[in-house]
Amino acid sequence: MRRRLLVALTLFAAIAVLAFAVPLSLTIATSRTQQLVLARSGDADRFATLADNAVTAGDSRALADEVLRYHELYGENVLVVDARGAPTVNAGADMDDPGIVAAVAAARRNQRPHAVDKLTPWGAPSMLVARPVGTGVQVNGAVVIEASTARARGDIARDWAVIVLGGVVAMALFVLLAVTIGRWVLRPLAALSHGVAELTATLPKPRADTVAPVSIAGRYGGPPEMRALAESFDAMALAVADSADAQRQLVADTAHAMRNPLAALTIRLDSLEPAIPASAASIFHNAGAEVERLTALLDGLLSLAVAETPAAFDVARTAEGDDQCDAVQVIADRFDAWCSAFEAAGQRLRVAAVAGPADVAVPADVLAQMLDVPLSNATRYAGAGANIDLVVATEPGWVTVTVRDDGSGVPPAELDKLTTRFFRGSAAGAGGSGLGLPIAAALAQARGGVLTVAAVRPHGLAVSVRLPEAEAR
Repeated sequence: MRRRLLVALTLFAAIAVLAFAVPLSLTIATSRTQQLVLARSGDADRFATLADNAVTAGDSRALADEVLRYHELYGENVLVVDARGAPTVNAGADMDDPGIVAAVAAARRNQRPHAVDKLTPWGAPSMLVARPVGTGVQVNGAVVIEASTARARGDIARDWAVIVLGGVVAMALFVLLAVTIGRWVLRPLAALSHGVAELTATLPKPRADTVAPVSIAGRYGGPPEMRALAESFDAMALAVADSADAQRQLVADTAHAMRNPLAALTIRLDSLEPAIPASAASIFHNAGAEVERLTALLDGLLSLAVAETPAAFDVARTAEGDDQCDAVQVIADRFDAWCSAFEAAGQRLRVAAVAGPADVAVPADVLAQMLDVPLSNATRYAGAGANIDLVVATEPGWVTVTVRDDGSGVPPAELDKLTTRFFRGSAAGAGGSGLGLPIAAALAQARGGVLTVAAVRPHGLAVSVRLPEAEAR
């Protein structure tokens, strides 16, 4: 992967350098060419003026002196012809050269042949600059300068060499930077991939019936190294999911298997009760209470294992006619079911008025099971004289059902622990397994909702279940 990343970064750097160097090189060549053309065009115009003056005066000696001096000074050939094409002054020009012949003919037709647009270091050694002599009405001859391009091409070659050298240095820096970045990025990735591969090799193989999650490697692809890492993560995620399912199944199987011996033990204890002497009656009743508590604990473990099994809820979600309910109606039913228990505990249960139905995407029995947990806890721990309110709040896409009391509450440090398995508050009395709220939280989470516990000011506790709103049928 490092090689591919280095190649990609180097290619990108090469494109960036070329995108800067090529236009700059062409601009320099064009600029230097235009500079040469403008200089020689000015000289040709000056010779054309001198030639026109010579025709008018009938004396070409001054023109000849100027042309010869120019030829000696710059080493460039100059040809001046009259209106008939006969040479007036010739300083080294080859009259038989097809290029010169064509340039003279064009100038005599009052044309100015276009010089080269762009010189290159390997271009022609000379270029022709031609100008007509006279005015646009009457052409009295022509001037042709065979300008040397050696100096201009040398300047262009030198500038291009500097650009190439700068591009090479820039590429070297880019490659060094690419190597550094590649090493910085890929070294921890390689270590992570190696570590994940070693960890995955030690994991147990998933069961054949385990439902595999969506493959990261299959969904996103990528380089072979990234796909290998993604496959390792896929295998690890599958093993973890299988382990979690196996753990839940173990809890459920253990709880279910222990219920029968406990039921038999309860029956035997009940049959022994007439034979227990009065001196051991209290011990016997305590033993029976412990058996009942153990039975309730196993029932709670079984309920929690079922609540945390996604497959069970997937089946429940697809059940026809039982995937939603009216939260207001469920609250009314729970009020009727729990009202007498709160009265017996010296408490008052109230239902806040709600305008209209509040349909949630949860079956009525599941929502009732969620609400029974905080209602049961309120009767036990809120204390005599407490007021318990059942409140329904709606918002776009969501419905929140809250059981709120103004009882003694719990310490702030224990609020986040109330949904932890087997945790019981410091103020909780005897009884209870610490599984009620975890079961309710698991039921809410399995239905796409969330259960939260918050303190009520100045005192009390509020348990809220936020569930998705049911879709209109």
